[in-house]
Amino acid sequence: MKGSEGGAPEGTGGQDGPNALENVIERLIFLSRWLMAPIYLGLAGTLLVLLWVFFVEFFHLLESLEAVDPTRIILVILSLIDLSLVGNLLLIVIFSGYENFVSRLDVTDEEDRPDWHGKIDFSAIKLKLLASIVAISAIQLLKAFMEIGKYDESELRWMVVLHLTFIVSGVMMALMDWIKARSHSERHG
Repeated sequence: MKGSEGGAPEGTGGQDGPNALENVIERLIFLSRWLMAPIYLGLAGTLLVLLWVFFVEFFHLLESLEAVDPTRIILVILSLIDLSLVGNLLLIVIFSGYENFVSRLDVTDEEDRPDWHGKIDFSAIKLKLLASIVAISAIQLLKAFMEIGKYDESELRWMVVLHLTFIVSGVMMALMDWIKARSHSERHG
């Protein structure tokens, strides 16, 4: 051990003074990424809550079958689809966030891994997230139009404006990524 031979302590790169302090600070900042791990675990826990809500809605669907109200059945099915999209959104955030910002997932069962796992970069995450948000927004908008009597004109207008904002944001993000990729490929041949 270097530190016991009169040199700098191990882990400081053999540097004394301000550089040793800098190394400690940088190491702490690097380790701080692990503070995100409990957040990702908490998000994984919300999948259980989402599963509970899914089954509550599913049983509402079964109850609606007796009444044979097509509008009600479609609304419940849309809610189930909405919940599945939110679950997919959570999985994208959990897997990609953990892999990009905390640590690589070392899973032993290679056959069960999704194709995109470990291959999705930050730009793709943003686009997938926004695409999920647009889909969720579209389902909410469709549900609102199917129950149009429950909403006033102003509420519906704001829902449409918000949905269009999500769409424009997604297109702009995709355009920025395309411009970035194109300029990168032009610079590097």
